[in-house]
Amino acid sequence: QVQLVESGGGSVQAGGSLRLSCAASGATVNIYCMGWFRQAPGKEREGVATIYSLGGGTYYADSVKGRFTISRDNAKNTLYLQMNSLKAEDTAMYYCAAQERGSALYCSTPRGVPHFRFRGQGTQVTVSS
Repeated sequence: QVQLVESGGGSVQAGGSLRLSCAASGATVNIYCMGWFRQAPGKEREGVATIYSLGGGTYYADSVKGRFTISRDNAKNTLYLQMNSLKAEDTAMYYCAAQERGSALYCSTPRGVPHFRFRGQGTQVTVSS
């Protein structure tokens, strides 16, 4: 099992920045991909970004490309999401998620992140215009 705990959410004005963190613990050696997804009230879950656990690239939804940056610190078992130029439509609950090796879900697109096996409890991001 893998445990994920998000932090860093909050309220910010449009154009501002926030940095989300996700601390991972447990059987993290089995994880090959991590990512973020979000869900706003009344909307579908949306995969935001993914990153391979051991090298490889980063991938973003079109809605956040150029504004958000996903990164990881393997020594700290921590995943980050730097969010810049925030917009009101970025308001949502943000979840960290992780997927084990052998999964059919690709890491090269964020679309599968909402279906990853492990996820945290979420952290709220509210952007006021």
